[in-house]
Amino acid sequence: MAIRIGSGVDFHQLAEGRKLVIGGVHIPHDKGAVGHSDADVLLHAICDAALGAACLGDIGLHFPDNSNEFKDIDSRILLQRTVELVRKEGYKIINIDSTLCLESPKIKPYVPQMQEVIASLAGIGIKDVSIKATTTEKLGFVGREEGLIAYASILLESI
Repeated sequence: MAIRIGSGVDFHQLAEGRKLVIGGVHIPHDKGAVGHSDADVLLHAICDAALGAACLGDIGLHFPDNSNEFKDIDSRILLQRTVELVRKEGYKIINIDSTLCLESPKIKPYVPQMQEVIASLAGIGIKDVSIKATTTEKLGFVGREEGLIAYASILLESI
């Protein structure tokens, strides 16, 4: 049995007039993440973690931000395609651990729905998807609510 671990990180700027989508869930807020796709910082970090664990490069290699194919794409599709790439390499996801860094909004009410979305796409149980959140205590660009960050770790096992 081969086991691999991967880590991913993603950053996105926040701006008025954009939807805020985190973990495949729309969260009402006065600002949203800016990006070529729907800018789902959490799903992007998970994709990077999975691709890295399978030694498949990063999200930009597979879903470049200069391709019209991925303009405004729902990041749930990117995670679904990432899971397929990982499976083609002979691996399955065992669990995901993630941390979001943002000042607002509070995401606790949305975590169960995010876990459901991610678990469904990854082919694992809800209890195998950990989503935590923290602030930066008003420090840096996250503290000034100019952006947000997501970190993800993932464990793969050979099929």
